[in-house]
Amino acid sequence: MSYNLIKKSFDLVDGRTIEIETGKLAKQADGSVVVKMGDTMLLATVVSSKEAKEGVDFLPLSVDYQEKYAAAGRIPAGFLRREARLSDYEVLISRLVDRALRPMFPEDYHADTQVMISLISADKNIMPDALAGLAASAALAVSDIPFNGPISEVRVAKIDGQLVINPYLSDLERATLEFIVAGSENDIGMVEGECSEIDEEEMIEAIEFAHKAIKIQVAVQKELMAEAGKTVKRTYSHEHSNPALREQVFAATYQQVYDVAKSGSSKHDRSDSFKQIQDNFIASLGEDIDDITKSLAKKYFHDVQYDAIRNLILDEGIRLDGRDVRTVRPIWSEIGYLPAAHGSAVFTRGETQSLTTVTLGTKLDEQMIDGAFFNGYQKFILHYNFPGFSTGEVRPNRGAGRREIGHGNLAQRSLKKVMPKDDENPYTVRIVSDILESNGSSSMAT
Repeated sequence: MSYNLIKKSFDLVDGRTIEIETGKLAKQADGSVVVKMGDTMLLATVVSSKEAKEGVDFLPLSVDYQEKYAAAGRIPAGFLRREARLSDYEVLISRLVDRALRPMFPEDYHADTQVMISLISADKNIMPDALAGLAASAALAVSDIPFNGPISEVRVAKIDGQLVINPYLSDLERATLEFIVAGSENDIGMVEGECSEIDEEEMIEAIEFAHKAIKIQVAVQKELMAEAGKTVKRTYSHEHSNPALREQVFAATYQQVYDVAKSGSSKHDRSDSFKQIQDNFIASLGEDIDDITKSLAKKYFHDVQYDAIRNLILDEGIRLDGRDVRTVRPIWSEIGYLPAAHGSAVFTRGETQSLTTVTLGTKLDEQMIDGAFFNGYQKFILHYNFPGFSTGEVRPNRGAGRREIGHGNLAQRSLKKVMPKDDENPYTVRIVSDILESNGSSSMAT
């Protein structure tokens, strides 16, 4: 053998086993692992550039989950007969992993980083989405990429009155609650899911049950990291700094920003005022300042905005639009706004507005789902659109992005719990939420 295989395994509460191995596949990636549960196998790889691109002050992280049709013994549909762009289902899993990983990188790490997770073998009863976060984190753990993890994700469900980690798909149909929970050894980072009805104690119990499983999976990853010799991560220096300039920015602009934040002005007026304060400060530095100084001034001004707005809320209990922290934004709504649509509504909360339509179709209008893991038909569809004009921006219309797919899914999961069961409803139902204005919580408005 020309590889150095390292393998770890652990049991779930009910005795089922999950295996993690590294050193056998994709060895030229910075980190790669295979996670196996039953016949379901995921290959996760991660690669990160050694240096950041000039002028980048954020983490350019991309996470892609893709299902190989051969994993389930299927050939892709369509003319090309090959895996194409990510399906909505694959995008949603990519977002689950992205949300769990992104906060765990150091704030000053700005190198291009790509995480790829492939379903390479599919057990039709063992869902891969609950294993994708574990696989991605384990790949980072066995790499030298700076990462404040490990983390993991698990599905927790209540089936026949009992909490279960990563239940079989066949059992999930009876679940009264179902969450994907992500977290580190000490903290919970994300919860997404749905339930019929739930009280606070039951929800806390489910999250704590999930966290116990996450702690076990984090511990196994730490063992894997130690055996792979990756406890020391690469050194990097991606950011310029100028402490004197930072103090100068805070001294010159903090009170001005605080006063604008407290004025209760509209979103656009407030943005214009903030930009004017920033431009005035940069102009005060003179015309011959270099690009690095200018970039740092903008970065430090952003920090000023963060601190001023946060302090205003915490110290005085005042929100940006002048509300106190217990007052809901003004709400108005209207139904039947569009005379020719089957159903329509306008919902407005503050400066967030959705124009939503409902269309009833026949069985011929059902959406065909053609994935390696899930395939079949869906008769309740919800689409969310977020055009550039909703925030006063010029932005090309490239079709639904990942954010739009994710927000549409959130609303769909909420509404499907109060929709008739498929066998009680003869219609295909499509809801479309077009966001016309946005200043927070457009998914909830949907």
